[in-house]
Amino acid sequence: MRWPWRASSTRPWSDFFAAIGSTSTPRPSVWGLIPLPDNRFVLSVLVGRPGLRVAVIAAYVLLVEWARALASTAPHAATAALVLGGVALVLSGAGWPLDRLGIGRSRLAFRILGGCALAVVLLLPAAARAGSAPILPAFLALPAIVVSIGEEIAFRGALYAALEDLGGAPVAIIGSTALWTAAHALSHPPEFLFAVAAAGLLLALWRWACKDLVGPIVGHVIADLAL
Repeated sequence: MRWPWRASSTRPWSDFFAAIGSTSTPRPSVWGLIPLPDNRFVLSVLVGRPGLRVAVIAAYVLLVEWARALASTAPHAATAALVLGGVALVLSGAGWPLDRLGIGRSRLAFRILGGCALAVVLLLPAAARAGSAPILPAFLALPAIVVSIGEEIAFRGALYAALEDLGGAPVAIIGSTALWTAAHALSHPPEFLFAVAAAGLLLALWRWACKDLVGPIVGHVIADLAL
C-alpha cells in the first residue's frame, strides 16, 4: 500500500547518493566549511536498500544512547558521556542533505518561534508538578545542549528521513517515536517513558507538518535547559 502523503519521488535522493558514491565528487561538508566523514562507500551500498539503511541508523543511534546512559552512571563521567554521546549522534546525519534533515534558513523566525512554542508544551508536565522537577546543574548546560542537538539530528533528522523513504510519513512518525522511547529506556524510569513517548510524538508531528528540524532542536534545547 502506498500512503498518499509519501514522498512523491525518491529519484533526487537516489541521484544524491549516486553522486556521493562517485570518486570524483568532493567530500560532503556542512555549508562547505566542516568536512563530514567520508562514508560515500557505505552510502552507495545502502542507497537501494532503505530497510537496511533504517536498521543501520537505528542500531547505531540506540547503541550510542544506551552506551551514553550507562557511561553517565560512572563517577564524574556524566559530562564526558553527554558531550561524546551528543557528538556521536550528530554524526548520524553525515551524508544527508540538510533539507532532507529538515535544516534550513528559510522561514527561520517561524522555526524559532515554533521551537519556543514546542518548549512550552514540553515543559507543561514539569510545571504541573509545581517545582518537583530536578534542576539541571550549570556545568551540565553545554553538554545538555550538545545532546539535545544530537538527538534531534539523529531521531527527527536522519532516522525520520530514512523511515520516510521506507514507508512514508506514518512510518517515519511512529518509527522515530518508538525508537526515541526505546533509546531512553535505560536513562528514565518506566513511569516516565509515556511522557518521553509523548514528547517524541509531538516533535515528530512538527517535523512532518512543517518539514522542519530547527523548531524541534530549539524546543528540545530549551526544555532540557529548563529542567
